[in-house]
Amino acid sequence: MSNFGPDRYRDLQHFAQVKPAVNQVETHVFQQQKAAREYLKKYGCQIESWGPFAEGRKDMFTNPVLTEIGKKYGKTAAQTALRFLLHSGVVVIPKTTHKERMQQNFDLFDFTLSAEDMAAIEALDGGESLFFSHYDPRTVEWFMSIL
Repeated sequence: MSNFGPDRYRDLQHFAQVKPAVNQVETHVFQQQKAAREYLKKYGCQIESWGPFAEGRKDMFTNPVLTEIGKKYGKTAAQTALRFLLHSGVVVIPKTTHKERMQQNFDLFDFTLSAEDMAAIEALDGGESLFFSHYDPRTVEWFMSIL
């Protein structure tokens, strides 16, 4: 399923005969979905990142925190962000059309972020969408209008 907040997930999960196994939601270093991750985990549902690179918003690829941490490991800001998400239990399927970036996106398993690195990246979490709120009735109305 996609874009189900914990409240809507629980509603569906309670009544569905086949329980949802994966919920793809906006998840990146600036919107880490901490509460949703814990809630989904409680019911055995895996969170998958929609937009692990935040579509480049908030200068994701040049963010000073991600860049500095990445330098310690010889990695890019993007690799650092992906490693953070993986370490946090989030499934990532990053989008790119460039072969060299695809290779970089796979090159994530030869380093481990320290507790200090994790804390620094956790501090980037703004706790809200960089795109729109799925809870805003106007957003829901807009989505319904394009169907």
